[in-house]
Amino acid sequence: MKRIILTGGGTAGHVTPNIALIPELQKRGYEIHYIGSKEGIEKDLIKNFDIPYYGISSGKLRRYFDVKNFTDPFRIMKGFSEADKIIKQVRPAVVFSKGGFVTVPVVKAAKHRHVPCVLHESDISPGLANRLCLSSASIICANFPETLEHLPQDKAHLTGTPIRGELFSGNRLKGLDFCNFSAQKPVILVIGGSLGSVRVNEAVREILPKLLENYQVIHLCGKGKIDESLAGTPGYVQYEYIQKELCDLLDAADFVISRAGANAICELLALHKPNILIPLSLEASRGDQILNARSFENQGFSYVIQEEELTSERLLEAVRYVDENKYQYQDAMKASNQQNAVIKVSDLIDQAALVSE
Repeated sequence: MKRIILTGGGTAGHVTPNIALIPELQKRGYEIHYIGSKEGIEKDLIKNFDIPYYGISSGKLRRYFDVKNFTDPFRIMKGFSEADKIIKQVRPAVVFSKGGFVTVPVVKAAKHRHVPCVLHESDISPGLANRLCLSSASIICANFPETLEHLPQDKAHLTGTPIRGELFSGNRLKGLDFCNFSAQKPVILVIGGSLGSVRVNEAVREILPKLLENYQVIHLCGKGKIDESLAGTPGYVQYEYIQKELCDLLDAADFVISRAGANAICELLALHKPNILIPLSLEASRGDQILNARSFENQGFSYVIQEEELTSERLLEAVRYVDENKYQYQDAMKASNQQNAVIKVSDLIDQAALVSE
């Protein structure tokens, strides 16, 4: 049996594409192992899949001053040593890296052990962690056509982002029942990312009374961001994070308010869900979500509100507009060339694994 090590972490967006690949890789005969950080969200997300998980030390290279900038390089070096020992022990045919700073020591250790690595970049411009890994990767997968301009041409492949198969098996009635909602009133699903968004949460809650006049609202608000004062509000439910029931909640949603992380918006595209995107601002990110949202807006898939322009009035106006034009958004998404990224990425993994034999 061929062995593969999957790696990626820090946010759910660096884990869910790995999860999407697991059934197909198992079908192709791979024994799957996972390397993530010792306490990251990836540890919780992977534990349900009955595959070996290895936690390593992980640091972060920040673009701003922080005292941890002096200690994290040592954590990264320790992570490299730990990853190197794991790779020596597991002896994988290939490593697949989805991104996040925990992947840097894993990819570097794979190169040190002469194990081919397939890397996936979801955003239009590669993040710092992936940029550090480009020279060590054998194959690089891209989500957006624009990304190919930033990658070595001899390694780059346009694949799209692997989408979890279970997302297509959602049941609207189960989703409504899970929330104790009525089937007679449309549903808005708010997704602020796995870590939540204070600004998006605030804007949604400011207009909640007006929203509830015409809609029911499912609010995925992030860890520690539940507003207890709103508990029990008719037509409104809030959860820190949802995994198992997410496919049902997505099927129940008539449209979605979301951040513009690449994996999240590609799932909305695949499901043809009209959406309002509120990308992270330049103050809080390197601007990747702004580029992602702009691409989707230009293709007619999304209504975009920049975070700096986000007000309760603007959000309410956007909700009304998207509701009135939802079929136009759906038609644009249905007409797009959505690729079967799970198969394409798995084929490239097979290609890399063959080289190592």
